[in-house]
Amino acid sequence: MTHLWVRAESRPNEDRTGITPDGVARLIAQGMQVTVEESPRRIIPTADYARAGAVIAPEGSWPAAPDDAIIFGLKELPADGQPLRHRHIMFGHAFKGQPSGQVLLQRFQAGGGALYDLEYLTDDDGRRLAAFGYWAGYAGAAVALKCWVAQARDTICGPVGAYPDQDHLVRDLRAQMDATGLPRPNAIVIGAKGRVGRGACDLLTAMGVAVTPWDMAETASGGPFPQILTHQIFINAILAGPGVPVFVPESAKGPARDLRVIGDVACDPDSDFSPIKVYDRTTTWDRPALRVADAPPLDVMAIDNLPSMLPRESSQDYAAQLLPVLEQLNDLGSGPWGRARALFDRHVVAAQEQG
Repeated sequence: MTHLWVRAESRPNEDRTGITPDGVARLIAQGMQVTVEESPRRIIPTADYARAGAVIAPEGSWPAAPDDAIIFGLKELPADGQPLRHRHIMFGHAFKGQPSGQVLLQRFQAGGGALYDLEYLTDDDGRRLAAFGYWAGYAGAAVALKCWVAQARDTICGPVGAYPDQDHLVRDLRAQMDATGLPRPNAIVIGAKGRVGRGACDLLTAMGVAVTPWDMAETASGGPFPQILTHQIFINAILAGPGVPVFVPESAKGPARDLRVIGDVACDPDSDFSPIKVYDRTTTWDRPALRVADAPPLDVMAIDNLPSMLPRESSQDYAAQLLPVLEQLNDLGSGPWGRARALFDRHVVAAQEQG
Protein backbone atom coordinates (compact mmCIF):
# COMPACT_ATOMS: atom_id res chain seq x y z
CA MET A 1 0.00 0.00 0.00
CA THR A 2 1.33 3.42 -0.95
CA HIS A 3 1.86 5.58 2.13
CA LEU A 4 1.96 9.35 1.59
CA TRP A 5 3.29 11.30 4.58
CA VAL A 6 2.46 15.02 4.39
CA ARG A 7 5.03 16.83 6.50
CA ALA A 8 4.64 20.20 8.18
CA GLU A 9 6.63 22.98 6.53
CA SER A 10 9.59 24.07 8.65
CA ARG A 11 10.40 27.26 6.77
CA PRO A 12 9.24 30.57 8.28
CA ASN A 13 6.45 32.35 6.39
CA GLU A 14 5.36 29.15 4.68
CA ASP A 15 1.66 28.50 5.19
CA ARG A 16 0.89 26.64 1.97
CA THR A 17 0.08 23.00 1.43
CA GLY A 18 0.19 20.78 -1.64
CA ILE A 19 -2.91 18.76 -0.83
CA THR A 20 -6.34 19.63 0.53
CA PRO A 21 -8.55 17.45 2.76
CA ASP A 22 -10.68 16.61 -0.28
CA GLY A 23 -7.53 15.38 -2.01
CA VAL A 24 -6.61 13.28 1.01
CA ALA A 25 -10.05 11.71 0.98
CA ARG A 26 -9.69 10.82 -2.71
CA LEU A 27 -6.30 9.16 -2.19
CA ILE A 28 -7.62 7.16 0.76
CA ALA A 29 -10.65 6.07 -1.27
CA GLN A 30 -8.22 4.73 -3.87
CA GLY A 31 -6.47 2.58 -1.29
CA MET A 32 -3.58 4.79 -0.18
CA GLN A 33 -2.58 5.47 3.40
CA VAL A 34 -2.16 9.16 4.20
CA THR A 35 -0.48 10.64 7.26
CA VAL A 36 -0.59 14.40 7.85
CA GLU A 37 1.62 16.13 10.38
CA GLU A 38 0.17 18.70 12.73
CA SER A 39 1.03 22.28 11.79
CA PRO A 40 0.05 25.52 13.50
CA ARG A 41 0.88 27.47 10.33
CA ARG A 42 -0.72 25.48 7.52
CA ILE A 43 -3.56 27.51 6.00
CA ILE A 44 -5.92 24.51 6.26
CA PRO A 45 -6.57 23.29 9.83
CA THR A 46 -5.23 19.88 10.78
CA ALA A 47 -8.68 18.86 12.02
CA ASP A 48 -9.99 19.07 8.46
CA TYR A 49 -7.46 16.43 7.38
CA ALA A 50 -8.43 14.20 10.29
CA ARG A 51 -12.08 14.41 9.24
CA ALA A 52 -11.00 13.39 5.73
CA GLY A 53 -9.52 10.19 7.14
CA ALA A 54 -5.82 11.02 7.50
CA VAL A 55 -3.74 9.72 10.37
CA ILE A 56 -2.39 12.73 12.27
CA ALA A 57 1.26 12.72 13.37
CA PRO A 58 3.27 15.22 15.43
CA GLU A 59 4.89 18.13 13.62
CA GLY A 60 8.35 17.28 12.30
CA SER A 61 8.07 13.55 12.96
CA TRP A 62 8.73 12.51 9.35
CA PRO A 63 12.36 11.37 9.99
CA ALA A 64 10.88 8.49 12.02
CA ALA A 65 8.28 7.59 9.39
CA PRO A 66 8.31 4.01 8.06
CA ASP A 67 10.94 3.35 5.42
CA ASP A 68 8.36 2.90 2.70
CA ALA A 69 6.57 6.20 3.38
CA ILE A 70 6.82 8.87 0.69
CA ILE A 71 7.45 12.23 2.39
CA PHE A 72 5.59 15.10 0.75
CA GLY A 73 6.26 18.78 1.39
CA LEU A 74 6.79 21.95 -0.58
CA LYS A 75 9.86 23.85 0.55
CA GLU A 76 13.26 22.82 1.79
CA LEU A 77 14.02 20.48 4.66
CA PRO A 78 15.83 21.60 7.81
CA ALA A 79 19.50 22.08 6.91
CA ASP A 80 20.78 19.75 9.62
CA GLY A 81 22.93 17.63 7.33
CA GLN A 82 21.19 14.39 8.27
CA PRO A 83 21.22 11.63 5.62
CA LEU A 84 17.88 11.23 3.86
CA ARG A 85 16.64 7.64 3.65
CA HIS A 86 13.09 8.28 2.43
CA ARG A 87 11.69 9.14 -0.95
CA HIS A 88 10.80 12.84 -0.86
CA ILE A 89 8.44 14.92 -2.98
CA MET A 90 9.27 18.64 -2.80
CA PHE A 91 10.83 21.57 -4.58
CA GLY A 92 14.48 20.59 -4.20
CA HIS A 93 16.23 23.29 -6.26
CA ALA A 94 19.05 20.81 -6.76
CA PHE A 95 19.46 20.41 -10.52
CA LYS A 96 20.87 23.75 -11.71
CA GLY A 97 24.21 23.74 -9.95
CA GLN A 98 23.00 25.53 -6.81
CA PRO A 99 25.44 25.01 -3.89
CA SER A 100 22.60 24.18 -1.48
CA GLY A 101 21.27 21.72 -4.04
CA GLN A 102 24.56 19.88 -4.16
CA VAL A 103 24.45 19.51 -0.38
CA LEU A 104 20.92 18.13 -0.65
CA LEU A 105 22.00 15.56 -3.24
CA GLN A 106 24.82 14.48 -0.94
CA ARG A 107 22.30 13.92 1.86
CA PHE A 108 20.25 11.68 -0.41
CA GLN A 109 23.38 9.81 -1.46
CA ALA A 110 24.33 9.26 2.18
CA GLY A 111 20.91 8.00 3.21
CA GLY A 112 19.88 6.08 0.10
CA GLY A 113 16.70 8.12 -0.43
CA ALA A 114 15.45 9.83 -3.55
CA LEU A 115 14.05 13.18 -4.64
CA TYR A 116 10.99 13.54 -6.84
CA ASP A 117 11.21 17.23 -7.59
CA LEU A 118 7.86 18.96 -7.99
CA GLU A 119 9.34 21.35 -10.53
CA TYR A 120 10.08 18.44 -12.85
CA LEU A 121 6.81 16.52 -12.81
CA THR A 122 6.00 16.75 -16.49
CA ASP A 123 3.79 15.23 -19.15
CA ASP A 124 5.06 13.33 -22.17
CA ASP A 125 5.81 16.63 -23.96
CA GLY A 126 7.83 18.06 -21.09
CA ARG A 127 5.16 20.47 -19.80
CA ARG A 128 4.85 20.89 -16.07
CA LEU A 129 1.78 19.25 -14.61
CA ALA A 130 1.40 21.52 -11.58
CA ALA A 131 2.82 24.91 -10.68
CA PHE A 132 2.35 27.77 -8.26
CA GLY A 133 3.42 30.12 -11.03
CA TYR A 134 0.33 32.30 -11.37
CA TRP A 135 0.27 33.26 -7.70
CA ALA A 136 4.05 33.68 -7.60
CA GLY A 137 3.73 36.23 -10.40
CA TYR A 138 0.76 37.91 -8.77
CA ALA A 139 2.43 38.26 -5.37
CA GLY A 140 5.82 39.09 -6.87
CA ALA A 141 4.40 41.99 -8.83
CA ALA A 142 2.66 43.19 -5.66
CA VAL A 143 5.91 43.22 -3.67
CA ALA A 144 7.70 44.96 -6.56
CA LEU A 145 5.08 47.72 -6.36
CA LYS A 146 5.59 47.91 -2.61
CA CYS A 147 9.28 48.51 -3.35
CA TRP A 148 8.31 51.33 -5.72
CA VAL A 149 6.06 52.85 -3.05
CA ALA A 150 8.91 52.72 -0.53
CA GLN A 151 11.21 54.53 -2.96
CA ALA A 152 8.56 57.23 -3.34
CA ARG A 153 8.89 57.70 0.43
CA ASP A 154 12.70 57.86 0.17
CA THR A 155 13.15 54.56 1.96
CA ILE A 156 13.47 50.86 1.20
CA CYS A 157 10.67 48.33 1.40
CA GLY A 158 10.04 47.01 4.89
CA PRO A 159 8.75 43.60 5.95
CA VAL A 160 5.87 42.00 4.07
CA GLY A 161 3.42 39.36 5.23
CA ALA A 162 0.66 37.01 4.15
CA TYR A 163 -2.86 38.19 3.34
CA PRO A 164 -6.12 36.42 4.21
CA ASP A 165 -7.10 36.53 0.56
CA GLN A 166 -6.57 38.25 -2.77
CA ASP A 167 -9.06 41.07 -2.11
CA HIS A 168 -7.22 42.17 1.04
CA LEU A 169 -3.96 42.39 -0.88
CA VAL A 170 -5.48 44.43 -3.71
CA ARG A 171 -7.14 46.92 -1.39
CA ASP A 172 -4.02 47.38 0.72
CA LEU A 173 -1.69 47.84 -2.24
CA ARG A 174 -4.00 50.25 -4.06
CA ALA A 175 -4.22 52.43 -0.94
CA GLN A 176 -0.43 52.46 -0.60
CA MET A 177 0.06 53.49 -4.23
CA ASP A 178 -2.64 56.17 -4.09
CA ALA A 179 -1.02 57.65 -0.98
CA THR A 180 2.18 58.46 -2.91
CA GLY A 181 0.32 60.99 -5.04
CA LEU A 182 2.46 59.91 -8.01
CA PRO A 183 1.38 58.70 -11.44
CA ARG A 184 1.46 54.94 -11.79
CA PRO A 185 4.80 53.54 -12.97
CA ASN A 186 5.19 51.56 -16.17
CA ALA A 187 6.36 47.96 -16.17
CA ILE A 188 7.75 45.30 -18.48
CA VAL A 189 7.06 41.61 -17.87
CA ILE A 190 9.25 39.01 -19.59
CA GLY A 191 7.56 35.64 -19.83
CA ALA A 192 4.17 37.31 -20.01
CA LYS A 193 2.45 34.34 -21.69
CA GLY A 194 3.37 31.83 -18.99
CA ARG A 195 1.69 31.20 -15.66
CA VAL A 196 4.03 33.50 -13.72
CA GLY A 197 3.81 36.25 -16.29
CA ARG A 198 0.03 36.13 -16.47
CA GLY A 199 -0.20 36.49 -12.70
CA ALA A 200 2.16 39.45 -12.73
CA CYS A 201 0.32 41.14 -15.60
CA ASP A 202 -3.04 40.66 -13.88
CA LEU A 203 -1.88 42.28 -10.64
CA LEU A 204 -0.15 45.17 -12.42
CA THR A 205 -3.19 45.82 -14.60
CA ALA A 206 -5.47 45.75 -11.54
CA MET A 207 -3.25 48.45 -10.02
CA GLY A 208 -3.51 50.69 -13.11
CA VAL A 209 0.08 50.05 -14.23
CA ALA A 210 0.80 50.14 -17.97
CA VAL A 211 2.38 46.78 -18.87
CA THR A 212 4.67 45.89 -21.77
CA PRO A 213 4.24 42.10 -22.17
CA TRP A 214 7.26 40.33 -23.63
CA ASP A 215 7.71 36.64 -24.31
CA MET A 216 9.86 34.40 -26.49
CA ALA A 217 9.44 36.40 -29.70
CA GLU A 218 10.67 39.62 -28.12
CA THR A 219 13.75 37.98 -26.54
CA ALA A 220 14.70 35.67 -29.43
CA SER A 221 17.52 37.97 -30.52
CA GLY A 222 19.47 37.07 -27.39
CA GLY A 223 19.98 40.69 -26.34
CA PRO A 224 21.05 43.15 -25.26
CA PHE A 225 17.67 44.58 -24.26
CA PRO A 226 17.97 48.32 -23.56
CA GLN A 227 14.16 48.57 -23.61
CA ILE A 228 14.08 47.04 -20.13
CA LEU A 229 15.89 50.06 -18.74
CA THR A 230 13.21 52.40 -20.09
CA HIS A 231 10.62 50.92 -17.72
CA GLN A 232 10.43 51.70 -14.04
CA ILE A 233 9.60 48.13 -13.06
CA PHE A 234 10.83 44.88 -14.58
CA ILE A 235 9.28 41.54 -13.66
CA ASN A 236 11.26 38.46 -14.67
CA ALA A 237 9.03 35.43 -15.10
CA ILE A 238 11.55 33.25 -16.95
CA LEU A 239 13.26 30.40 -15.12
CA ALA A 240 17.02 30.31 -15.30
CA GLY A 241 18.31 27.68 -17.69
CA PRO A 242 20.63 27.01 -20.61
CA GLY A 243 19.93 29.37 -23.49
CA VAL A 244 18.17 32.05 -21.45
CA PRO A 245 19.71 35.40 -22.40
CA VAL A 246 20.89 38.03 -19.96
CA PHE A 247 18.09 40.55 -19.43
CA VAL A 248 19.82 42.86 -16.94
CA PRO A 249 23.64 42.98 -17.13
CA GLU A 250 25.89 44.26 -14.37
CA SER A 251 26.26 47.53 -16.28
CA ALA A 252 22.56 48.28 -15.67
CA LYS A 253 23.48 49.60 -12.24
CA GLY A 254 24.64 52.79 -13.95
CA PRO A 255 22.59 56.01 -13.76
CA ALA A 256 21.33 56.03 -17.37
CA ARG A 257 18.07 54.17 -16.71
CA ASP A 258 14.46 54.63 -15.72
CA LEU A 259 14.49 51.19 -14.08
CA ARG A 260 13.93 51.39 -10.32
CA VAL A 261 12.67 47.96 -9.27
CA ILE A 262 13.41 44.44 -10.48
CA GLY A 263 11.01 41.74 -9.38
CA ASP A 264 12.85 38.48 -10.06
CA VAL A 265 9.99 36.08 -9.51
CA ALA A 266 11.98 33.19 -11.01
CA CYS A 267 14.47 33.89 -8.24
CA ASP A 268 17.56 31.83 -9.04
CA PRO A 269 20.49 34.21 -8.44
CA ASP A 270 23.06 31.54 -7.63
CA SER A 271 22.44 29.64 -10.85
CA ASP A 272 25.04 30.00 -13.60
CA PHE A 273 22.14 30.72 -15.95
CA SER A 274 20.58 33.61 -14.02
CA PRO A 275 19.44 36.30 -16.51
CA ILE A 276 19.79 39.09 -13.96
CA LYS A 277 23.40 39.95 -13.13
CA VAL A 278 22.99 42.84 -10.70
CA TYR A 279 22.43 40.74 -7.56
CA ASP A 280 23.67 37.51 -6.02
CA ARG A 281 21.28 36.44 -3.26
CA THR A 282 17.61 36.01 -2.54
CA THR A 283 15.65 38.43 -0.41
CA THR A 284 13.32 37.64 2.48
CA TRP A 285 9.94 38.55 3.91
CA ASP A 286 11.69 40.62 6.57
CA ARG A 287 13.94 42.34 4.01
CA PRO A 288 12.18 42.00 0.66
CA ALA A 289 14.33 44.51 -1.23
CA LEU A 290 18.05 44.43 -1.94
CA ARG A 291 19.38 47.83 -2.99
CA VAL A 292 22.01 47.33 -5.67
CA ALA A 293 22.42 50.98 -6.79
CA ASP A 294 21.79 54.34 -5.14
CA ALA A 295 21.80 57.08 -7.76
CA PRO A 296 19.07 56.61 -8.78
CA PRO A 297 17.95 53.74 -6.52
CA LEU A 298 17.59 50.26 -7.94
CA ASP A 299 16.02 47.59 -5.74
CA VAL A 300 15.76 43.87 -6.44
CA MET A 301 12.95 41.76 -4.99
CA ALA A 302 13.73 38.04 -5.07
CA ILE A 303 11.65 36.18 -2.48
CA ASP A 304 11.53 32.49 -3.32
CA ASN A 305 8.22 31.51 -1.69
CA LEU A 306 6.02 34.31 -2.97
CA PRO A 307 2.79 32.30 -3.34
CA SER A 308 2.67 31.94 0.43
CA MET A 309 1.63 35.61 0.57
CA LEU A 310 -1.73 34.28 -0.64
CA PRO A 311 -1.64 30.81 0.91
CA ARG A 312 -5.31 29.98 0.57
CA GLU A 313 -5.72 30.71 -3.15
CA SER A 314 -2.31 29.33 -4.10
CA SER A 315 -2.76 26.10 -2.11
CA GLN A 316 -6.21 25.38 -3.52
CA ASP A 317 -5.05 26.07 -7.08
CA TYR A 318 -1.86 24.02 -6.84
CA ALA A 319 -3.46 21.11 -5.01
CA ALA A 320 -6.12 20.81 -7.71
CA GLN A 321 -3.43 20.63 -10.39
CA LEU A 322 -1.27 18.15 -8.49
CA LEU A 323 -3.92 15.71 -7.28
CA PRO A 324 -4.20 13.75 -10.56
CA VAL A 325 -0.43 13.25 -10.41
CA LEU A 326 -0.52 12.12 -6.78
CA GLU A 327 -3.17 9.60 -7.80
CA GLN A 328 -0.44 7.94 -9.90
CA LEU A 329 1.86 7.32 -6.92
CA ASN A 330 1.19 3.60 -7.09
CA ASP A 331 3.37 3.57 -10.22
CA LEU A 332 6.62 5.37 -9.45
CA GLY A 333 8.45 3.65 -12.28
CA SER A 334 6.77 5.34 -15.23
CA GLY A 335 4.98 8.51 -16.28
CA PRO A 336 5.80 11.75 -14.46
CA TRP A 337 7.17 9.97 -11.40
CA GLY A 338 9.45 7.77 -13.49
CA ARG A 339 10.78 10.80 -15.35
CA ALA A 340 11.38 12.68 -12.10
CA ARG A 341 13.27 9.72 -10.63
CA ALA A 342 15.42 9.32 -13.74
CA LEU A 343 16.35 13.01 -13.55
CA PHE A 344 17.36 12.63 -9.90
CA ASP A 345 19.43 9.54 -10.66
CA ARG A 346 21.31 11.35 -13.44
CA HIS A 347 22.18 14.25 -11.16
CA VAL A 348 23.32 11.97 -8.38
CA VAL A 349 25.69 10.22 -10.79
CA ALA A 350 26.98 13.57 -12.04
CA ALA A 351 27.54 14.77 -8.47
CA GLN A 352 29.46 11.59 -7.67
CA GLU A 353 31.66 12.05 -10.74
CA GLN A 354 32.39 15.66 -9.84
CA GLY A 355 33.13 14.74 -6.23
